[in-house]
Amino acid sequence: MNAQTETSKLPFSLERPTTPTEANQFCAALSTTMEGLLRIIENETALVRDGKLREAGTLQPEKARFIHEYTRGMMCAKDNSVALGNLAPAAAQNLKRQHAEFQPLLRINLAVLATAREVANNIVSSVAKAVGAQQKSTTYGPAGSHPQAPRPASGIAINRSL
Repeated sequence: MNAQTETSKLPFSLERPTTPTEANQFCAALSTTMEGLLRIIENETALVRDGKLREAGTLQPEKARFIHEYTRGMMCAKDNSVALGNLAPAAAQNLKRQHAEFQPLLRINLAVLATAREVANNIVSSVAKAVGAQQKSTTYGPAGSHPQAPRPASGIAINRSL
């Protein structure tokens, strides 16, 4: 039941195409899925570059849906590559070309997201160090001894919803 429900939501059939029409329809639907995913990825990349992380986060459900469709479609295309190549050679070749063009754009998106994550981690680390430095004593300890080394921050609050 679950597999049937999941399959029915895909914009293409996972069955091996048996006619040129079915092969062309599969390739067209997968191409449309790739275009939708590309549009979302480009939008997300632009938002993250502009520092609009909250807005970029709202794209996640739609992005996840397109990634699921794209992954299932590419697995199906790989499994049925001979049938697609024989029944719809032009559409299959267009799909290969589109997939090859898609990969560099995906790498750019991943690099932008990794950079944003690294910046966020650096900010959190800097704040933690600053909080820890503020706890350093500037007076002498008991009996005129040097104060103990500063302790790391005992805790900071982070709003991860951003």
